[in-house]
Amino acid sequence: HIYHMEPGNNTNILEFLLKGLSEEVDLQPIIFELFLSMYLITIFGNLLIILATISDTHLHIPMYFFLSNFSFVDICFTTTTIPKMLVNIQTQSKVITYAGCITQMYLFILFVGLDSFLLAVMAYDRFVAICHPLHYMVIMNPWLCGQLILASWIISFLQSLLQSLMVFRLSFCTHVEIPQFFCELNQVVHLACSDTFLNDM
Repeated sequence: HIYHMEPGNNTNILEFLLKGLSEEVDLQPIIFELFLSMYLITIFGNLLIILATISDTHLHIPMYFFLSNFSFVDICFTTTTIPKMLVNIQTQSKVITYAGCITQMYLFILFVGLDSFLLAVMAYDRFVAICHPLHYMVIMNPWLCGQLILASWIISFLQSLLQSLMVFRLSFCTHVEIPQFFCELNQVVHLACSDTFLNDM
């Protein structure tokens, strides 16, 4: 594995090491089974919500439209980090490529942002339902619901792109061990040996 690079040039770095949750060899099968079962429950639970929302015409209202979008984002969010962690446990490898790390970071930030924006949209939906019940269907029309979802995606996409591009400009030296089971933005930024002032801001 090549970890060394010259300061000011991040093209030589090939990979990062993900330390994971525990170094204990005996705990690895337990961690694997626990996270695999939680991951599968998350996927199937959210798929059931989406299928129920699509199949039942009574649920074709804004609240359930937002909820099904939230479930989709939840599936994407967990799929960004957990499968790689499970593969690393099974293969007894801690390696993630530089490109893989940046991609994982980009997707993680994207879906975390979307989670937050969708929760805000759902809160606004409930606010309208409670405070303006007679005008609810007029205010929360399909066009507005679509615009709110689209705006959430666009803002999250741009914010995630900005954060990821900001990491691209950093240089990494010899210490590229991430004390996490995925490439978390803050951890990666603070492994850089170049100035991280703009990233911190």
